This record gives sequence, C-alpha cells and structure tokens, in this order.
Amino acid sequence: MTHDVFRDDWGIPHLRAGDPLELAYAQGHNAATDRAWQLEVERHRAQGGSAAFLGADHVDWDRFARQAQLADTAQRCFTRLGQATATWVRAYVDGVNDALRETAHRAPEFAETGLAPGRWEPWTPLALWLSHHILFAGFPSKLWRERVAEQLGDRAVGLFATDGPATSGSNGWLVAADRTATGAALIAGDPHRFIEDPGIYQQIRLACPEFDVIGLAVPGVPGIAHFGHTGGAAWAITNAMADYQDLYRERLRRTEHAVEALGPDGWRPATAHIETIEVAGGEPVTVEVVETERGPVVIGGPDGPGEAVSLRCPPRVREELGFEALPALLRARTVADVDAAFDRWAEPVNVVQAADTAGGLLHRVAGAVPLRHPRNLVRLVPAWEPGHAWQGWHAPLPRAQVDGYAVMANERGLAEPLGVEFSAPHRAERITELLAASTSWTGPRMTAVHTDTHLASSRPLLDLLAGLTGLSSAAEQLREELLGWDRRMAADSVTAARYAALRSAVVRRLAAEPALAALAGPTGRPALFAPWLSLTSRIGFALEHLLSTDLLPDTDPAALVRAAVEQLAGGELPVTTWGETHRLTPWQALPESESPSRPELAGDHDCVLSTSCVPGLTDLSARASAARCVWDLARRDDSLWVVPFGASGLPGDPHRRDQLPLWLSGALIPVVTDWNRLSKEQG
Repeated sequence: MTHDVFRDDWGIPHLRAGDPLELAYAQGHNAATDRAWQLEVERHRAQGGSAAFLGADHVDWDRFARQAQLADTAQRCFTRLGQATATWVRAYVDGVNDALRETAHRAPEFAETGLAPGRWEPWTPLALWLSHHILFAGFPSKLWRERVAEQLGDRAVGLFATDGPATSGSNGWLVAADRTATGAALIAGDPHRFIEDPGIYQQIRLACPEFDVIGLAVPGVPGIAHFGHTGGAAWAITNAMADYQDLYRERLRRTEHAVEALGPDGWRPATAHIETIEVAGGEPVTVEVVETERGPVVIGGPDGPGEAVSLRCPPRVREELGFEALPALLRARTVADVDAAFDRWAEPVNVVQAADTAGGLLHRVAGAVPLRHPRNLVRLVPAWEPGHAWQGWHAPLPRAQVDGYAVMANERGLAEPLGVEFSAPHRAERITELLAASTSWTGPRMTAVHTDTHLASSRPLLDLLAGLTGLSSAAEQLREELLGWDRRMAADSVTAARYAALRSAVVRRLAAEPALAALAGPTGRPALFAPWLSLTSRIGFALEHLLSTDLLPDTDPAALVRAAVEQLAGGELPVTTWGETHRLTPWQALPESESPSRPELAGDHDCVLSTSCVPGLTDLSARASAARCVWDLARRDDSLWVVPFGASGLPGDPHRRDQLPLWLSGALIPVVTDWNRLSKEQG
C-alpha cells in the first residue's frame, strides 16, 4: 500500500494516504516503526507472555492475563466486528507486521532480551485495548471493601471512601463559544494514567480524501479514540468512574473429568485447561484457566484453599469492545456525528465532551454498564445465591446540557448513578472556579488551568493543626508556617514539602492505630492486587475523610496530628523542596542501563496538576498527565498538545524525550497541519 509520512519539528507523524484502508496500514506501519519494542511488549502482556523475556517479576501479570482470558476475549470481540471495521483493523495489523519485519532491528531492546519480533493477529489490537483498560473500573477495590467488612464489620465498608489507589483518572473541560476570545468552543484534555516510557499516547495526524484528523492515538490500536479533532468537530474523554465489573465468590469442585461451580441452580460445569508461563531465567509456571457461568476465575481455583473469585466484565459477556466507534469518529464532522459514534462505545466507560464549528456541544457518558443488584457494585457476591445475575444494560446513559462550560474530573456528578466510588471533588471544583473567572479564554491560557497546584484537600489536616495548643516551640513554629502556607504544591516550595511530610507522618500513625490493625496483615490475595489492598495507601488517599469520620470512635485525629507535628519538629523536618522528593518515576518494561534522571514535579494527587504520590509510603510519582491537549474549534492550527516524553520510542532518537522539559513546565506545542511546514520522509 502507498502512503506518505511527514513529520513536524518534534518528529510527530502526519500520515497521508489515498483511502482509509491505506491510511490504516500507514498508521500500523508508523506505530511499529516508531514504537516497535513498546508494541511487542504490550502484545506479549495482553497474551500473558511477558515473563518469557522480562523475567519473574512479570509472572503475576501474565497469570492474571491468562486467567482473565484477555486474548480469547479479544478474539471473540474481533469475530463480532462488522466486515468493514474488521477489514480496517486487518489493514492496520498488516502495517504493523510489515514494519516489525523491516525496522524492529533498530530497537536495541530486542537484542538485549533475545526477543524476536513476532506476528500480530487481526485481534491483537483489541487485546491491547483490553489489557490497557481491564483494571480501569477498579474491581480490586471490591476486594478491599470485602476485607474491611470481614475485619471491621459491614458498617465500616464506607470508611475509606474517596478515591483509592486508582489506575486512572483525568481532567477535562469544555468552554462554550460565549466564554472564549474567538467565539468558538475550546476543549481541554488531561488524562492521568501511570506514566510509561515510551508513553501510552502518540500524537498523530491521519489524512486521506475522506477525512483529516489530528489526535492522540494509542500505539497498537487503529484510529484515534480518546482525544481527536477532525476540523469540524473535536472530542475528549475522562474515566467516568462507573462500576461495570463484578466479582463473584465461587465454590468449585473437581470431578473425575471436569471442574464444576456452584450456582443458583446447583452445580454446573465450568471450563478448565492448563497453560504454561515461560519465565526468563526461571522455571516455567503452570496456570489452570477456569471459567464459570459468571466469568473467568482470577483468584484461587478448584483445589483451594478457600473460595475462588471470578470476574464478570462486559467485553466477555457482550463480545464487544466498541471498536465500531473508532472509524466513525474519524469521519465525524459534527457533534451529532461524535454522539452517534460514541453510542457504539463499550470499554471503558467514559465521560465524553465534544464541540463542533457550528456551535454544537456534547457532555455525556458512553460505554456498557450492566443493571444488577446494588450489592454487586460494592463487594464480592456469592455465585450460588439468586439475585446477582446481570439484568440488561443501563440505557440511555446520562448526559447534560453545557451552560458556558462543563468540567469532568472523575468526581461524583454526571456518572453518579453508575458507580460507587469517585474522586474527591477538589479538581472539578478548582477547574470550575478558574474557568468562571474569565469570558475570553484562549488555548494558550489553558496552561494556567492545566498546571494549577492548589491543594484543597489539605484543609482537614490544617484545620486540626490550627486547633492545637501547648505545642513545643519548634512545633509551634512549624504550625505557624503551615497555617500561613498558600496551599500550593509548588516544586520549589519547602513548606509544601513539610506539609507532605506531616501528612505522611499522620498517615503512618493512623495505620498503626489498634482499630485498624486487622487490616494490616497478609491479605491472601495475589500480589497483583497489593496496591488496592495496602492499608497505608488506602489511608493516604482517604485521609481527608478519615480525619473527620465518626466510624473510628477510639481514634483521636487531633492527638495523631499533635504527635506527628512534634515528631517532625523534633528532628525530621524536611529542609528540601517538594520537587526534590516528589519526582517522576515512569514505568519501563526494560529499565535502561543508564536510567535518565527522575525530574522534579509540582502538584499532588488532588491538584488540577495531578501528580500522584502515595502519602505514608513515598513522595515519588508514577501517575500524572499522560498527555495534555487543547482543541480549538475556531482554527485547528491554534490547537495545542504535549506528551511526557516524545514521538519516538527508540533510545537515542532526538525525539525520544524532547517534549519532557515542556511537559514539566506546563508548556504546550502548537499543532501544525500545513503540509508545506512539514518534512516528508524519503523511502
């Protein structure tokens, strides 16, 4: 297939082809040219085979991927695609395979690990999509709530309410024409994810006679799903925080030739087979893959100990991931087109904002959310009891009118009927406050919103600090300093570092309280779920609520704060800035032998500039903005974007990390769509 590749000064690919299929091929070819190692790592992870070349640390994920049957689900979903969409995905995969064969040798990681580039199947992009999003709905939080109920009683299930150690979250906002300087809408995107190097998002342009779209693509997946601008319409998404996956307690037994599971109608056959995980430098690990009528068993098995746990999720049930929406989005010219495309969306469940050049606006939820018993949303439910089966799907999903501006930041709002736990309202409230201050917004001015570091969630701790009397002189001096602080988590602020140190000290003291001791021991769950089951991390994210709850009558929050501030003042007071300890720690499948320095960060979990650490455990941040963008509906060339690293995934490439300084400062790169300002690749 023939196509042309152009690049701007940042190495961002602009692809041009004669028709949509040639363009899909070009996109796959470019993804594998620029990100061969990344694509192959993700393919193996989706199939549960990464430990074979990355080692034993990856066995836990591989076991889960196989038990959850991610690859098999992807195959089923591909089989259900319409012919036109399936052909389009195949064209993309053909491009990937050709480029892997032609150019993968440029990525040194293959030689370092001894991995030979493999061959993609037509369903592989769907497997990557599922692998990226299987934890988005946070089903492991149900394991935590179950543990809290078992140890502290049912009344305590809500004790740790507010955002847990989530894997995802985002900011997004839509400013209507009457509040912009140009008289046309602006859309801002700011997805928060675990930061990977190379990044999860690829800036790209896809152009053919039928459409011309800029946006953020996911390497290994065709089209532009989450953030795009077609010239006539633009859209952005955030995680809706909906609950659409269930965990079932399963009683399994092994018969002479099969495995059976106890359901509401008695013992029923379950499927079971053995798979082997190869491990680089270690012995192979065998995994029994079991599936009941509810879904794949992801914890335990028929040989115990205790009950097993199965996972029920919409893609496995419906055999649909929503890929039919992807080509429709590329062709969207109006908000109505975007709306219709997202009617086909399935996984994950998102809040969508969109606007078009005619003044159309959209604010809605998109995805597949099952109807079922309310208890299913909160905890594990017994597979053998009636009443916990899915009873259809929520429809229509919530939507709202846009009056001046609309904000989406994972808060309890538009998607509230669909979920249980949401992010604290602070980011949404702060963005709303900032947007309300002007009626002449422009794209460049959005940087001030993207990078705002005000930490509203500091109030409960500071209020308790304000009420303390009789402190030592050193502690009183620290108290006065913190009460006079502007509550901004600036990278160059010593006081911000001292607040964070006090917060962590309080978290650790609260984790040591006898009332919570039962939650600190071994969980008996797979290590993969440890971040969701850590008492200290749970307290760190729910501290604001825990400092004011009446569910811990034997705990004195003021006394904990007093002890913590005296502890710091007595010799553990930081003298460094917040940025010196709050540093970015991106995930790399194969850490570089000479690891790049960990850059200093501003912001914090509940800031608009959301750079999450884990209070009580570490100031380091592994989750932050995976990209930032501003789509301008007045003139697409006035749109802006940036990613944490760069366009290339090749070590040593000049565009591997050239955007990092801009991303750190909050700066955005102008989008260039004039072909005459781009450089055409030869060959």
